[in-house]
Amino acid sequence: MSKKIVLSISIACGLLALVLTRLYISAVESQVAKKKSDLDRRYGTMEVLCFCEDTPAGTVVERRDLGTRVVPKLGMRGQALTEDRLPDVIGRKTLIGHSAGDVLFWSDIEGGDPSAKGLSHDVKRLMRAVSINVGPAAGVSGMVRPNDHVDVIGTFAFSTDPKDVATLTMLQDVLVLATGRETAKSRDMERSIGRDSYSLVTLEVSPREAEMIAFAEQMKGRLTLTLRNKNDTSFEKELPQVDYEKIRTTIEELNMKRQHKNGGVFK
Repeated sequence: MSKKIVLSISIACGLLALVLTRLYISAVESQVAKKKSDLDRRYGTMEVLCFCEDTPAGTVVERRDLGTRVVPKLGMRGQALTEDRLPDVIGRKTLIGHSAGDVLFWSDIEGGDPSAKGLSHDVKRLMRAVSINVGPAAGVSGMVRPNDHVDVIGTFAFSTDPKDVATLTMLQDVLVLATGRETAKSRDMERSIGRDSYSLVTLEVSPREAEMIAFAEQMKGRLTLTLRNKNDTSFEKELPQVDYEKIRTTIEELNMKRQHKNGGVFK
């Protein structure tokens, strides 16, 4: 008899725990729904285009690639594409890869918004456009183009001693907004004579990154761009600062790694 009583009490306790858990989950869901409703009322919502599945860079957009989702209107208006802009997108290429559910922005599409005027429309919200001086070598022989991605390397001389020079990678995977006066939109139009020649490259950076670039140029640092594959979004951690001593002591090791690379990946 005692075993039956214990079993009955255990079952009752289990049912009670289940009921209480369900009540707690319902209360949490109710709070989340209320907060979402409050945010929707405060900031508003809008229906925007999004990717239905993972989409690599360089994909020619088709209707089946895109769906819609509802998002907060704050920060999206004028940037995210709505369903009425579908005809302006179909048949154009994506500039970067996307995951399923990602919102589609004009800055993701080659050529950008055909109705937009000025470079400011190409700069993402919370980002900034900053121009740097580049020579032919620093600009990869002038082959860097709008919508390319680059790394920014800075070289600084702290004295007149050639050994007192240091080089380091300042920024990685930076979007090029313009080369000279050529943007992604103007590149789609007929090119004018001499458009391929430029001495300035405009990059999309965060406010803090813009400060670093401005300081580097003020120090008369030499900035160099290295061109990335459009599908390469990798990030190298703990890249060392390079000076004369670093080159002298590691040049043999670096060349050995290059000789023994496997499939393009250094061992």
